[in-house]
Amino acid sequence: MADSTASWSRRMCSMPERLQLHLAMLALQFGYAGFHVVSRAALNMGISKLVFPVYRNIIALLLLAPFAFFLEKKERPALTWSFVVQFFLLALCGITANQGFYLLGLDNTSPTFASAIQNSVPAITFLMAAALRIEKVRINRRDGIAKVVGTFACVCGASVITLYKGPTIFRPSLNVTSRESGEGLLMLGDASGKNWTLGCVYLIGHCLSWSGWLVLQAPVLKKYPARLSVTSYTCFFGVLQFLVIAAFMEKDPQAWIFHSGGELFTILYAGFVASGIAFAVQIWCIDRGGPVFVAVYQPVQTLVVAIMASIALGEQFYLGGIIGAALIIVGLYLVLYGKSEERKFAAEEAAIMGSGSDHVNRAAPKSSLVQPLLPPSSSENTV
Repeated sequence: MADSTASWSRRMCSMPERLQLHLAMLALQFGYAGFHVVSRAALNMGISKLVFPVYRNIIALLLLAPFAFFLEKKERPALTWSFVVQFFLLALCGITANQGFYLLGLDNTSPTFASAIQNSVPAITFLMAAALRIEKVRINRRDGIAKVVGTFACVCGASVITLYKGPTIFRPSLNVTSRESGEGLLMLGDASGKNWTLGCVYLIGHCLSWSGWLVLQAPVLKKYPARLSVTSYTCFFGVLQFLVIAAFMEKDPQAWIFHSGGELFTILYAGFVASGIAFAVQIWCIDRGGPVFVAVYQPVQTLVVAIMASIALGEQFYLGGIIGAALIIVGLYLVLYGKSEERKFAAEEAAIMGSGSDHVNRAAPKSSLVQPLLPPSSSENTV
């Protein structure tokens, strides 16, 4: 047994890191796709939209806090009232508004379209960063044009999904087993009888709050460079905020009790997989492969969600959602292309400046220290 374990470990170590990154990102997209489907199943079971995120963030906090405490002892600054206020605001934007709008939107739409609209987060983040002058836009170069056109395509895609539902393109067929279990299975994945437009507006609010959270994290992390600790504090204040809202809005004490194993499973999945494990894997992938590499895999999640929701929930697909999702995915890749070209231009400019400096200081001894050309852009950290 020990020999087989050692052999498996050696095979993993011998696997190229690039292949490990691709496998990790595929696993991450399946994990997030499962979360969309599991969240919709939780709402169908009748779990409160306030109780669900409270339990989810408590589990994530219990999972992340020990790692943050022990791994970031040396790099964690002292906690001041200024940091407390900043963590509270991050929680308000990134936990309370983000998750609250998501559940409200998902309850009125479907997992596939919730995932499709999320593809607009990189473009919205870029737009916010550009408005705050964190991100530079040069419309006289192809990188600037690509980022502007990509952002416009994402906005158009989200607008199409919101304003135009369209005819049904695909309707899963019910087999004999599902007919015997009842006709309600087909309706689990479809928001029939609910306000589709309002649901999409909620999801846009979810994307705006998510993007705002990513942009606001940049200045906080510069002063408090302990990512796990920042996330743990954010989860802690998010739990407190949801508890305060639930104290006024959730009057039924039975809502806090699990009535089935399915309800317990959905909450455990959301806390452990979608919040705890996914965050750790994503941080490793960003560190090793870069934020652009991570962002490129985001549309894969939409495809996986569509397949899983069709099989597990009998979800229907509408023309407006497919057109909107295609526009958002095209826009995402245009923004990523623009970011890639921007780094190439920056590298070329730095090389030209460096060669000019070498020509002037030809006699000066060369330093053995190599500095990075540019610091990583905070607006790229969008996934």
